[in-house]
This record gives sequence, C-alpha cells and structure tokens, in this order.
Amino acid sequence: MNDETPRPTDQTAPADQASAAADQPVEDRVNNRSQKPTSDAFKRFMGSNWAPAETTPVLPDASAPFAARRRKALSEQFEGERLVIPAGALKVRSNDTDYRFRAHSAFAHLTGLGVDHEPEATLVLEPVDHGAGDHGGHHEAALYFRPMAGRDSEEFYSNARSGEFWIGTRPTLGGLQARTGIRTADLSELEVAVTKNAGAVEIGGVRIRLLRGSDLDVEALVDTSRINTGVDLEFSDGLDAQLTEFLSELRLVKDGWEIEELRGSVAATIAGFEDIVRVLPAARGHERGERIVEGAFFSRARLEGNDLGYDTIAASGNNATVLHWIRNNGEVRSGDLILVDAGVEADSLYTADITRTLPVDGTFSPIQRTIYQAVLEAADAAFAAVRPGLRFRDIHTTAMQVLAERLHEWGLLPVSVEEALSPEGQQHRRWMPHGTSHHLGLDVHDCAQAKRELYLDAEIVPGMVFTIEPGLYFKSEDLAVPEEYRGIGVRIEDDIYVTDEGAENLSAALPRTPDDVEAWMARLLS
Repeated sequence: MNDETPRPTDQTAPADQASAAADQPVEDRVNNRSQKPTSDAFKRFMGSNWAPAETTPVLPDASAPFAARRRKALSEQFEGERLVIPAGALKVRSNDTDYRFRAHSAFAHLTGLGVDHEPEATLVLEPVDHGAGDHGGHHEAALYFRPMAGRDSEEFYSNARSGEFWIGTRPTLGGLQARTGIRTADLSELEVAVTKNAGAVEIGGVRIRLLRGSDLDVEALVDTSRINTGVDLEFSDGLDAQLTEFLSELRLVKDGWEIEELRGSVAATIAGFEDIVRVLPAARGHERGERIVEGAFFSRARLEGNDLGYDTIAASGNNATVLHWIRNNGEVRSGDLILVDAGVEADSLYTADITRTLPVDGTFSPIQRTIYQAVLEAADAAFAAVRPGLRFRDIHTTAMQVLAERLHEWGLLPVSVEEALSPEGQQHRRWMPHGTSHHLGLDVHDCAQAKRELYLDAEIVPGMVFTIEPGLYFKSEDLAVPEEYRGIGVRIEDDIYVTDEGAENLSAALPRTPDDVEAWMARLLS
C-alpha cells in the first residue's frame, strides 16, 4: 500500500510528538487525512492557463418583478428600520460533510432565488427617506454573498465548501444582480452594512429587525451590536418575532408566478406517483418494500425538481395508521393498502403535497373500498364548500361532519353524531386526529408563523393555496373497532387553489375515486 503520509522520524521524542499533536487545533484535524500540495511551484502552476470565464449575458429571472413587489410590501410595513434576512448557513450532516443547501423560505420569497445561490447570503433592506427607495418604497435592498474566487486563488482548489474545483461554479456579483434586480455586494461588507448607525431609536440610532433561526453568525452579529449600543435584547426579540410573523403572512396569498411554480411541482409529483405504481410489483414481498417506493419517488423529485418537498411517507399496511411514518422500512404485502404522502420541490423551492392510498395488488377489498369511499366523500364535501369568504376552519368542520356520519353508520361511534361533533365530544377524532388543511407554498406547511386570526380564523380569499386531506386510521391494536377495520389507514390529499369563483383542485389529474384508481393502476402495470 502506498502511504505518503509524513511520519515522525525515529529521532523525534514521543513527548515532542505529543506536544505537536496537542498544538494542532481540533477544528483543523479534519485535514489530517489530506495530502494537498503546498509548494509555491504548484500554486503558480495551478493559477495559470485557465480559459476566461464565460461572459454570456445574464437575463432577469422571471421571479424578479414578483419578488420586488414583495419587498415593497415589506418596506411599507417597517418604514425607517433596517431589515436583515439571511438565507442561512450550511448545516453539517456528518463530520465534514454538509446537507445540500436550501435557503430559508422567507429569503427565497423576497429575492426570487431558488437553488442557484450561495449559503450565508443575506438580504438587507436599508431605510431611506419616505418613498425614495426601490420601486417607490422606503428601503434600498442589497444582497450580500460570497462571489466566486478567482482561479488564481487558493480558495479555488483548496476550499471544499466554496472552491469551484470542489463544488462547481458560483454566481458572480454582476450575474446575481442581473438575475434579481437587487444591488449586490461582497459578503465581507455585511458586518458594516448591518451594524452602522445601529442603536436605540430614541438616541438617533437605526433599529434592526432580524429574521432569526436561519444563520447563527448573523444573529451573533446583530445581538452583539444591540448589546454594544445599549438596546434591550428582550424588546428586540419581540421586534424580530414581528418580522418573522409578517414574512410568514406575506405568503398567505400567492401571485401568478407562484401559482405556475406550484402547478409544475404538482405535475412532477403526479409523475412520481406513476413511478410508484410501476415499482409496486418489485416492492411487494421485499423486506423493505417501502424503501423501493420511496426511492422511486425520490428519483423523480431529483429528475424534475430540486429535491423532495419533505420526507416521503411510504406506509404500507398498519404503518399507514402512523401519521408521519418516514422510516419506510416495512414490507409491502399483497392485500394491503399503501399510503404515500409525497411532494416534489421545484428548483424555485415551491412544493406540492399530495397523498394517495393505493391497493398493493391493484384492487380494493370491500372493507378497504368502504373506508376509502368515506374519506373521499369527506374530501369532496370540503372541496365543494371552498369559496372566497368561507372561514378556513370551516373546511375542517365540513370534512368532519361527513366522517362522523360514516363512523356512526358503521356503529363505531359510542355517541350520537351531534355529541361527537360538539366541542365537548370529539370521539370521532380517535380515527382522524389531525387537521384537514394547511397552507402550501415554499414550505409544505406554509405561513406557519401567521397569526391565528389570519390563518385558522381567516376568511379564504382568491390566491390562497392549501391542502384538503381527511383520513381515517384504524390501528391494528385498536379494540374499539371490529377486526376487519384494523390495520387500515386511508388519506386522500389534494392541493387546492382558491379562485375568484371558487376553487381549483391542482392535483385533480391524479386519480381519486376507487374505480379510477384501479383502472389507472391496471393501465400502468400492463
């Protein structure tokens, strides 16, 4: 074996060896496995004879004008304050390997950027005179990020996190500015941009609001500035929370560009469900058949999108009664149902969220069909009720009415339908413990920090996108139901777009009725 790792000579005393090892910082020891050349001759040669960078004109992203309108809405809300929205930093998966980077959804919403930008980028909205800012707003936006290092630099070939030799090309300052319409600057300028003139408003300082939970280094920078200028941290935490809340509520109504992105995510997700059906014969009987299903969908997500919008649920048999079953390490058995809850995240980071419950053999048994039909009727009733002006919470109420009635007809409810539906009852929720709907967009559970009165208690308006996903889950150990029900879990989930007239089911092209599901599976398997 050829091992070029330098070894201490025989003349080196053990104590000296131990001292040298102790002097090496722990964080640097990950490089002990490396054998990188460091000679000046290598550096000179490595920095020479590279073709010029491509100079193809960069066009504005289609998202740019929509993102500009979102930034203006943010500017109107927080006039006179500096707003700091980090994209986020790389997150370690194992030792010195990172997860694939995904920007914070609020950053993506305000810049229009999806996957093709750098970790640690930060958007700063600097307050200016009333109406003198970008697009007639009260702020000028600047995007700070680390541009690509020149090929004559050591970073080019030695930095495994940011060097082009390791991770590929990165945007230039000019290229990203052309794409977004936002002034760009080197990340090295961020500290001054965030902290200059910062301080308490009553003494003439500029108030900072920060999107927290995204980048700890930026949080430390802002908090240190606050401490140094005598700003109360507890009060500032409240200001930051208000910014987070507003950025979440800003996404409650989608614009036309967002709707088209969601349509693309839904179409790719439907293709992924077709892939799932095609691999069911291979999954059936395999000791980890659920992983075969999961893998088929993941392949489609990476082929047509950026990634999964969330971890796929591929739950066969009794696993379908576990609401967030993502271990996906179970068998796929003949005669069972498999519940698949999955969504493709587009390159723009918008995700679909669809669930179908499929008969593994292509045909529902009588009891499976009965339970499936009840869930479908609940979903259809909820969808039929959707219209502008309806309260968001009423979607759930409508679905629960149907499910409670069916459970009563089957003799499973220990009380009347009326008592079960009352706030003091809720016995039907034993078999449907989750909510029926949630907003959908950049996050699978979008707008999650919105105020209750703007979410659950809000009136539905055109442009909202949310799911409708009732279900029934009868666990194998549930002695409150007859044996034939046990081990069956059914959920049907679709993505709903509210229009001026009512609603559109964006995922309606994926079969929903028992007959249609069986015919669709037969066609794909033939």
